[in-house]
Amino acid sequence: MKAESPFTLAELAQLWGSYQNDSLAQCVMSYFIRHVEDPEIRSCVDESLALSMQHLDALTVFFNKANCPIPVGFTAEDVYPDAPPLFSDLFVLYYIQQMGVLGMNTVSVSLAYSTRNDLRTYFSSCQSEYMALFNKTTDLLLSKGLYIRSPYIPMPKEAVFVQSRQFLGSLTGKQRPLAALEAADLFSNMQRNALGRAMLTGFSQVAQSEKVRNYLLQGKGIAAKHIEMFSSALSTADLPASMTWDVEVTDSTTPPFSDKLLMFHTTALITSGLGYYGTSMATTMRKDLQIMYTRLSAEVAKYAGEGAVLMIDEGWFEEPPMVPDRDALAKKNKR
Repeated sequence: MKAESPFTLAELAQLWGSYQNDSLAQCVMSYFIRHVEDPEIRSCVDESLALSMQHLDALTVFFNKANCPIPVGFTAEDVYPDAPPLFSDLFVLYYIQQMGVLGMNTVSVSLAYSTRNDLRTYFSSCQSEYMALFNKTTDLLLSKGLYIRSPYIPMPKEAVFVQSRQFLGSLTGKQRPLAALEAADLFSNMQRNALGRAMLTGFSQVAQSEKVRNYLLQGKGIAAKHIEMFSSALSTADLPASMTWDVEVTDSTTPPFSDKLLMFHTTALITSGLGYYGTSMATTMRKDLQIMYTRLSAEVAKYAGEGAVLMIDEGWFEEPPMVPDRDALAKKNKR
């Protein structure tokens, strides 16, 4: 049997990132499973926890076979399962659904970056698992009457072509109506920010370090501002836009997670949000919306950078696999 080739740098990066994400998910789900009361939602937590554990086992095998050190990621030291519940069962269900979406998006990139057959097989399996988890949580939200749908618009009566460059809009003045995709992106970005604001509300209540607490509160404020901007754009188009998750956060101040985990989780979601903004900016055609996404992306990127600095200063930033510094190696070997 032909031996597998070494990991490419793209494959190694995806495996390393997957280990970080799955070790975090294992910690979060091991906490949620102690407190969720609804049996149907608990089943979703069970499935999510089982997936993260299975993935960590498979990833460990890949690293061992390649004689590659296993990342530290997150361990039992980063979760305190006996802490009181910080979020409601409903928040947990929406959280798992959104993690399913994020998992599908992340794994699709990992699959596209993979050349080795065993890695393509693994990431294909992960994609199917995340799809199943997303479908299960979405069906449960629908059955409970809790799924938040994007707005409806009338069906088009005929296919038409744009006749004027005014369709691209302008930086000021009256704008044309939103295209369906533009409105969908505004709604989805608002939904993700609403969930993120609630998560940061809870995280800020339980952060042990004042620096971390202040950072999380800053992120909560940024999310609130972005929600307002997306909401305003939808409201101007006479589309419903109200959404909040703050009531799904309890008043607990007992930390269920380490500050290291809180920071990594926050910066990871910020990074994924930045990707969504980039996609939205690329698919929208109105100039005013393009400018809005450019400004919001810059603000989020700056905030993410500040989070990285804080994590480095605290010794929480685990270094990813690096390309060799050939100049430094040459100097080191200088006789």
